[in-house]
Amino acid sequence: MKFSWKILLLWTLPLLVIGFFFWQGAFSPVASSGTRNTASAPMSYGRFLQYLNSEPQRIVNVDFYEGGRTAIVEAKDPELDNRIQRLRVDLPVNAPELISRLKESNIAFDVHPIQNNGAIWGLLGNLIFPVLLIGGLFLLFRRSSNMPGGPGQAMNFGKSKARFQMQAQTGVKFDDVAGIEEAKEELTEVVTFLKQPEKFTAVGARIPKGVLLVGLPGTGKTLLAKAIAGEAGVPFFSISGSEFVEMFVGVGASRVRDLFKKAKENAPCLIFIDEIDAVGRQRGAGIGGGNDEREQTLNQLLTEMDGFEGNTGIIIIAATNRPDVLDSALLRPGRFDRQVTVDPPDLKGRLEILEVHAKNKKLADEVSLEAIARRSPGFTGADLANLLNEAAIMTARRRKDAITMLEIDDAVDRVVAGMEGTPLVDGKNKRLIAYHEIGHALIGTVLKHHDPVQKVTLIPRGQAQGLTWFMPSEEEMLVSRAQLLDRIKGALGGRAIEEVVFGDGEVTTGASSDLQMVTSLARQMVTRFGMSTLGPLSLESQSGEVFLGRDWTSRSEYSEEIASKIDVQVRGIVQQCYDETKQIIRNNRTLIDRLVDLLIEKESMDGDEFRQIVSEYTEVPKKERFAPSL
Repeated sequence: MKFSWKILLLWTLPLLVIGFFFWQGAFSPVASSGTRNTASAPMSYGRFLQYLNSEPQRIVNVDFYEGGRTAIVEAKDPELDNRIQRLRVDLPVNAPELISRLKESNIAFDVHPIQNNGAIWGLLGNLIFPVLLIGGLFLLFRRSSNMPGGPGQAMNFGKSKARFQMQAQTGVKFDDVAGIEEAKEELTEVVTFLKQPEKFTAVGARIPKGVLLVGLPGTGKTLLAKAIAGEAGVPFFSISGSEFVEMFVGVGASRVRDLFKKAKENAPCLIFIDEIDAVGRQRGAGIGGGNDEREQTLNQLLTEMDGFEGNTGIIIIAATNRPDVLDSALLRPGRFDRQVTVDPPDLKGRLEILEVHAKNKKLADEVSLEAIARRSPGFTGADLANLLNEAAIMTARRRKDAITMLEIDDAVDRVVAGMEGTPLVDGKNKRLIAYHEIGHALIGTVLKHHDPVQKVTLIPRGQAQGLTWFMPSEEEMLVSRAQLLDRIKGALGGRAIEEVVFGDGEVTTGASSDLQMVTSLARQMVTRFGMSTLGPLSLESQSGEVFLGRDWTSRSEYSEEIASKIDVQVRGIVQQCYDETKQIIRNNRTLIDRLVDLLIEKESMDGDEFRQIVSEYTEVPKKERFAPSL
C-alpha cells in the first residue's frame, strides 16, 4: 500500500482531540488520587460544619485538593447504618480554622498538591495548529513537485522544459505523411545526414544546422517533425517556442542554454521547436521597443545555433506559419540553412491524404475519394482529416452503417460554411434570398472567365441565410484582368437582381459582404495590379507593419490628387461591372424566374443541374483559364 501523508493526518487529528479530552478527564486535580476517587456526591459547606460539630463524630477522613478550595469528605450516615459516604465540598477561600478543628477532633486529613497538567496541555494545544499548518504546506509542496511548473519546482525555472526521447516513438513515419512530397524529400535528406554522414562528408558537404518549416496552419508541419523523429533513430528534443519565455527575467535564455547543453551531451540529435515565432520575432519591433526578456532569449538562441563556440551534430527543426515576423539573423544560412515550404496539397496530394485518413473509416461503395479531392481545392491536410471525421460523425448520428456521398457533401458544406441552421419558412424572405443566390449563380455561369458554380442552396449555414459555392480552378497561380472583372460581376449579381426584380426601393442589406469584397478587389486592381488608366503603377504596399496592425499603419504613398483619381477609377470599375450585370439579368428574366421556383421547391441545386437548366435558355460558355507566359 502506498504511504499517504493525507491519510495519516486524517487519522491523527481525531486521535489527538480524543486524547486531549481523555487526559483532561483522567488527570483533573479532583480525580487524580487513584482508586479512592471512584465517586463523590456534592455536599454544602454548612452541612459539612454540622457533621464536623456533631456528636458522635461523623467525619472519618478529609482530602484537600486544588490548594484547599475543594475537599473529598468521608462521613458516616446514621440513616444508612453508619455506612461511609464520599462527599465533595467546595470550601471557602478563607477558612484557616478548619485545619485546627480537624486536629482537635482527631480527624485524619491529607493535602494533595496541585498537578500542573493544564500548562502542559495548553502548550500542546498551542502547537497543534502550527503543526497541522506545516503538515498541510508540506503535502501541498510535495504534491506540486510532481506537477510541471508547480511551486515545488521553484528552483527549476531555468531548466529546459523540452521533452526528451532517446529514440522517439511517435508512431509516425514518412510513409504516413502524404501530399507534401517535396518537403518530405528535403527532410528525408536530413535524416540520411544523421544516419549515414559519410555519404555527404566524402564530397565535402556539411550537415545543415537548421531547417525551417513554413506553411499555412494545418498543412502538416508538426506531422513532418513527428515523422522525422520516428525515422531518425537519434535522440530527439521537442519544445514549443512559448515554453522558453517566462515572467522572470533571464529564465528564457537560461532554458535555451540548458537545452543546448543537454543536446550536446547527446549529439548527434534533433531539436524540434514548434511555433518558433513566439520567441524568434524581430528585435526592437513595436511601439516603445520590444520585450527585453524575449529578446534576451532570442539572442541566446542565435548564439547557441551559430555563435563563437558553435555546435556540431545538432540539427534544429522549427515550424512557423508567420515567417514574415521572424528576425533576419535567425533566417540566415548557418542558422537555418534551409526553408522548406509546406504548401496546401494539389489534387494528387489531396487524394493521397484522403487515402491515409480513410483507412480507418467505413466508406460505402459509391464514395469516390477522387471526387472528394476534386471538390476540395485549397483544403489542407487538417481540413481533409476534419472533413472525413465530420462525415463519420454524421453517419453515426443518422445510424447508418457506412459513410455515403450525402454525408460527404454535408461535411464539406459544414467545413466551408458552418453548421446548418433552421430552414426558412417565410415565403417572402425565402423568395427574396432565392433571387439573390440565383443572381450570383447565373452571372457566374454565363460569364466565360468566372469560376463554375458548384452548389446553390437556401439552407442557412453560419451567418448566411443562403449560399452559392463556386469551384476554384486547380493550380491557379496567376489571375487575369478578365477574371477579376468577372468575379466583381459575380459578386454584384445578388444586389443587381434585387434592383431589377423588386425595384430600387426593395434593395436589402444582404449584399453588404459582397460589396466589401467588390470594393477591395477593384481597389487592388487600381493600386496594386496596375489595371486602370492610371497606368502600371503599384501605389500601395502589400504588407504593413506586422506588429502595429497591417491596415491601421498603412501610409499613403501618393498625393491627394492621385488619391482622388484612384477613387474615380475604383468607382468606374465597379459601376461598369454593375451596369453589365444588370443587363445580363434583364436579358434572362424568364430563366431567372424558373430557376427561383425550382430552388424554392428543392432548396438546393448542384452545379451540373444548374448548368443544364441554364443551357436550355442561353449558351453556357466553356470555362477557359487565362494562362499568360512567364
